[in-house]
Amino acid sequence: MKVFLSWSGSRSKKIAEILHNWLPQVIQAVEPWFSTDIEKGLRWGPEITDLLEKSKVGIICLTRENLDENWILFEAGALSKTKDAYVCTFLLDMKPTDIKPPLAQFQHTQFKREDVWKLILTINENVKKSGGTSPSKEILKIIFDKFWPDLEKKLEKITKQQPERTEPTRSDREILEEILEYVRTLVKREEQGDELQRTLPFYSYGKM
Repeated sequence: MKVFLSWSGSRSKKIAEILHNWLPQVIQAVEPWFSTDIEKGLRWGPEITDLLEKSKVGIICLTRENLDENWILFEAGALSKTKDAYVCTFLLDMKPTDIKPPLAQFQHTQFKREDVWKLILTINENVKKSGGTSPSKEILKIIFDKFWPDLEKKLEKITKQQPERTEPTRSDREILEEILEYVRTLVKREEQGDELQRTLPFYSYGKM
């Protein structure tokens, strides 16, 4: 099952990298993805559009320095529009009360053992719904307890790091261009689907 990890900024990226490596150790059926090879600001391609549509869970890696980043808001919005997708925020050094709308509407996961465990349960439930192989709650708890110390240790290192200077926020025009490209891709797919539906009766008739 696909899990989309959204990030912006150096500390946020480190969180995404850690979760990318850690999640499959706890739930093997999970396939996390984050844009390590696609620089922020480049145009979206079909690959990312596919990943957004296929992702059943989206995790938005939030730090104090990226709360108002347009890219974070854009990806969070795109994920929330994906059918049956579960979107949550992962808070490194903040409380849910620190989050403002529109991000405040999502389910928050704080960097706490009990909160991360709830996130894992949610992901595992979505694996079941997707028809994937998932462990029972009892077995999952054993696996989680085994790998939690490693996650805790790595994330604690990030909390102790001083926030680096935030990269310049991209302009509204850049964000609008990406939104338009994303919409064009979806419209094109819908048009192709409509064309296929129009041709199906013809082919069905020819085979009767």
